[in-house]
Amino acid sequence: MFNPGGPDAEAYGAAENYPFGTIQQRAVQRYMVGAFTNFDKLVASSTVAGPPAASQLSRSCDAFPFRYRDEGEERTLADYLERHPATGLLIAKGPVILVEQYQYGRRETDRFVSHSMAKTITAMLFGIALQDGKIHSLDDRAEDYVPELKGSAYGETSLRALLTMSSGVAFSESYGPGDDFAKFTRDLLRPDAPGAAVLLRDFVRREVMEGTRFHYASSETEILGLVIEAATGRQLSDFASERLWKPMGAEADAAWSVDRQGHNLGFCCFSARLRDWARLGLLLANDGGGVIPAHWVIETTSAPQDSWRAPRRATSFWGYGYQTWIVPGRRRMFALRGIHGQTMFVDPASKLVLVHTAVRVRPGGDPGLRELNALWYALVEQYAHVPR
Repeated sequence: MFNPGGPDAEAYGAAENYPFGTIQQRAVQRYMVGAFTNFDKLVASSTVAGPPAASQLSRSCDAFPFRYRDEGEERTLADYLERHPATGLLIAKGPVILVEQYQYGRRETDRFVSHSMAKTITAMLFGIALQDGKIHSLDDRAEDYVPELKGSAYGETSLRALLTMSSGVAFSESYGPGDDFAKFTRDLLRPDAPGAAVLLRDFVRREVMEGTRFHYASSETEILGLVIEAATGRQLSDFASERLWKPMGAEADAAWSVDRQGHNLGFCCFSARLRDWARLGLLLANDGGGVIPAHWVIETTSAPQDSWRAPRRATSFWGYGYQTWIVPGRRRMFALRGIHGQTMFVDPASKLVLVHTAVRVRPGGDPGLRELNALWYALVEQYAHVPR
């Protein structure tokens, strides 16, 4: 289903056919819809080539009588879409699409930017490189692969700590204009940028011992991307094409943003069609489907019970695996998440996947995120028969 509008469509630029502005304007409401589906026009990108033929997805034409409760009210998917700025919503159970809806004039051929959902892709590529023997051990240090980091706090951090975002290095990421993340991304894309490794050498203070505390920092994923490129001798986008996107059976090429040095941004900005995001979710639901090592997918999407990475301990709600969020529940469920509402939920036991792309004005902390969680739990209860 396609909707030319959506909540507050005029504020998102409907009258101008959703313009995409410049990279500096990407988070301005008027430009967000256009920017998030034209990201490769704002930032240089490399292609993640797909295969000649896509893997099959079928479609259920049955009615979808789904309802969920939030704040004491019973609601439908139509209610959700009328109240929240989702650009795309797809629900699949196994290879069968149950729901596929678009708003703000977006189409099935648009590529939706991931923001930090890309972090999980980087983690999966890491696991493939580890299986290949290109990366030797999670106990290796980042500087073993990226010599520009030698002698720095990040350089001396283990790959395991980077995967779990527990380096202990002080790096602020609150999405304000003056935090470390904002400065790092600005510097990374400036014309005279020296490269991510050089920029990250300046972070020298370790607040706590590594491997003892979860602290979200995109800098850690960026280093993992540099490690993969150094270990494999391949650009991330080429490695992803050969070892993930083609074997997965994507229906279209994806795009992955690059910095001024030509390195893909390991922490961000992978753009793909909604159905290909669903294919990735189904691949993960099938523990890698023979494309990614099964033990790695399970390890990546799990956290030891009662550890500092467990749900409601890593954060007040989420747990954290390897660059992947763990959903509280009675069995293993996990999520890929990006700012402004990009989310993919996966329940491996039932092969249920929900893909949600959005243009929430607030980068985080939006009350709609809580309602999306309620929607997911209701979906699992009704279609996988697992009570919360």
